[in-house]
Amino acid sequence: MKKRLLIGVCAALGILCLGLQAQELTVADILSKSLEAQGGQTALAAIKDTTTSGTIEITQMGMSAALTIYQKEPNMMRMDIDVMGMLITQAFDGEKGWFINPQTGVAEEMNEKQSQAQRLQAMGYDAALNPEKYGITFVLKGKEKVGDKDYYLVEQTFKDGFQATLYINTATFLTEQIRSKTDAMGTEIDVETLMDDFKNVEGLMVPHSLTILQGGAEFGRVTVAKVVFNAGLEDSFFKMQ
Repeated sequence: MKKRLLIGVCAALGILCLGLQAQELTVADILSKSLEAQGGQTALAAIKDTTTSGTIEITQMGMSAALTIYQKEPNMMRMDIDVMGMLITQAFDGEKGWFINPQTGVAEEMNEKQSQAQRLQAMGYDAALNPEKYGITFVLKGKEKVGDKDYYLVEQTFKDGFQATLYINTATFLTEQIRSKTDAMGTEIDVETLMDDFKNVEGLMVPHSLTILQGGAEFGRVTVAKVVFNAGLEDSFFKMQ
């Protein structure tokens, strides 16, 4: 009798294990839950532009500055940094990148490599909602524990071959880390962006603290003071003057 009971328990556990395996999330499931965690597809699709203001501390230089980032869907971006009264501007107008030379005050086009980097940064919520439109693919690379948190590791590959690994919290489904590589004067280095202090802004979860690491050392820290959606930013604001 005990032997039959033991066999029955083992069989039940086997069925349970098979059920748990069947419930393992796919990369599509994880991305869908991530969108919901951010606020949901309907709310994200309603965003036409985003204005983020705060401060940036450039740790390695011991400097701090006022920072404002403007993004207009689907792929326009402008970043203004005010350092001791000197304005540094970088932007992408949907086709090309440009910047204002702080020494001359004259707007100049970025080279191809710089412009491509700006193109990636300019992608907004539309790219997250419709990645196939931008040639973006995702592969689930497993799980990893960092500190006391568990993460899904999702490798994101862009059309130009650039790759980044998203660390998506298994409990909240919010992306809390992004790891990639960049070229610094001919040397490839690791870049990590750590996102924290998520707050609800008009129904969307937005990180208000970002720490940037380069080669394992802290490069800078961004503290977000205010986020405004749908301010009616004009296309001309992102064009090179």
